[in-house]
Amino acid sequence: MKFDPQQPYNDLPLLPPKVEVETRSVLKKAIDASRSLAELKGLGQIIPTQALLVDSLILQEAKASSEIENIITTNDALYKAFTASTSRIDPATKEVLRYREALWEGYRQLKKSPVMSTNLFIKIVQIIRQNRAGIRNTPGTAVVNDTTGQVVYTPPEGENIIREKLKNLEEIIHAKDDMVPLVKMAVIHYQFEAIHPFSDGNGRTGRIINILYLTFTGLLDLPVLYLSKAIIERKSEYYRLLREVTEKQKWEPWILFMLEAVEETAEFTRKRILAVRDLMEETTQKAKRELPRRVYSKELMEILFRQPYCKIAFLVEAGIAERKTAAEYLKALEEIGILRSQKVGKENLYLNWRLYELLAGK
Repeated sequence: MKFDPQQPYNDLPLLPPKVEVETRSVLKKAIDASRSLAELKGLGQIIPTQALLVDSLILQEAKASSEIENIITTNDALYKAFTASTSRIDPATKEVLRYREALWEGYRQLKKSPVMSTNLFIKIVQIIRQNRAGIRNTPGTAVVNDTTGQVVYTPPEGENIIREKLKNLEEIIHAKDDMVPLVKMAVIHYQFEAIHPFSDGNGRTGRIINILYLTFTGLLDLPVLYLSKAIIERKSEYYRLLREVTEKQKWEPWILFMLEAVEETAEFTRKRILAVRDLMEETTQKAKRELPRRVYSKELMEILFRQPYCKIAFLVEAGIAERKTAAEYLKALEEIGILRSQKVGKENLYLNWRLYELLAGK
């Protein structure tokens, strides 16, 4: 049946695609992307506490992925909201923080039970949307052009049909086949977006699935790839190529786009992690030189680099010092120029300003 954007695409073909997707160009690009991803994964061997980078990088991924859906916040608002004990958080920033929570929860669930299932997808979207909604079961959902208002795609309708296509997607994810994992990631991402199983939150859920799939297959140990950066920078191309798979079965350009995005952002993320590592080492040496020995500790430095803002409670919770002493430590770090204090509500937050500038850079 000829594709009609105005009609529910209940004839969305099941996977695997009926055309060859692992073309020569695709396989060549997959080798490059896999190499870049392996180099990123390998950083775990040279950064003793790689987890200390995760919060900052995941927040950047959450911000970019949400921006694709026109949910806009600032780095400063985001990092303050992540740190401060305040209810005065704007709606967009709350949504970005929920994306981070959803990504972390998905990662934890996969660690407990390595199955990428419809139930996991539902859990992710429920965290993003903060509701109990499940699979779409009412008609009328359509994807429209933001500029013209024209309907460009109407996804499948009927909960049974949607669940059937999601079951097929699960089977492909877990299939022991010969498809290159990064190629399969691109295929899976298209299919999830085409199924469009939820009334809202599909794009963000789909991008979380990308990162989870990379950890699920062992291509990454931690969900630290800043993949949405490439998508937001080429947003119109991203949506155009999605549509061309649907309308013309043009898989190769779409898969090449996703492989290029992985390669580009793996390299970007790797360089950013190395820059954070170098800044952490430089800051550590400055603290050792200019502060009394009782103030400096490896654990304190790690807290300062979890994300740009720190507060007294973080040191207390980590067992570094009691409240009064923790306040003295942070004040000492401010006096030598490592931190800058700000009042947020009733709390004093301390900004690792050089880390902030590094993370906020393009």
